[in-house]
Amino acid sequence: MPNKLDTPDSPASANRFERRRARTRRALIGAARQILAETGETQASIQEIAARADVGFGTFYNHFETKNDLFDAAVGDALEEYGQLLDSVTEDIDDPAAVFAASVRLTLRLAASHPEITQILRLRGLPHINAATGLGPRALRDLEVGKASGRFTFEDPIVALSAVGGALIGLIQLNSARDLDAAAGEQMAEMILRMLGLPANEAHEISTRPLPELP
Repeated sequence: MPNKLDTPDSPASANRFERRRARTRRALIGAARQILAETGETQASIQEIAARADVGFGTFYNHFETKNDLFDAAVGDALEEYGQLLDSVTEDIDDPAAVFAASVRLTLRLAASHPEITQILRLRGLPHINAATGLGPRALRDLEVGKASGRFTFEDPIVALSAVGGALIGLIQLNSARDLDAAAGEQMAEMILRMLGLPANEAHEISTRPLPELP
């Protein structure tokens, strides 16, 4: 006998529909992330994306109007995951300078442990530095905290964000060509801290501290 509470308009039925809808959207974004990490391109057809996501072709348009909308969502999703991951491993660090140094160095480790994320950051991250979600807002937050506390000295935090973001993406690009060791991450972290106003000796000391472990 049917459950009288489980009608098409019931909360339980609505919840199942929303869960299915969320799973389908996640599958489409996941497929787009795979494609971006593999090629950096957005030329794949909607049919190819839907097939990779194992969803119906027409289902695509229930979630996205265009491929560009999907690929933008995929980049944003990857960068948000990246930002959350760095937040989780640096949450016990109070000094914004130490947070920046650890984040730069951990990014090289992420290239090995989370290649999809770092590939998307390398290939598609630059236009998203000033996006509302992902890496940019977190870095801007730490820059503003550092400036307010006197740790950093710069005029415009948005300009500082562009400089830091460009340096980080450049490091990932270099790593893809040369397979850098940990010392390269330390050097980049030190240069960024000096650019933000820290004295050379302090920037070096902070950039060579033991790192927190990635999950």
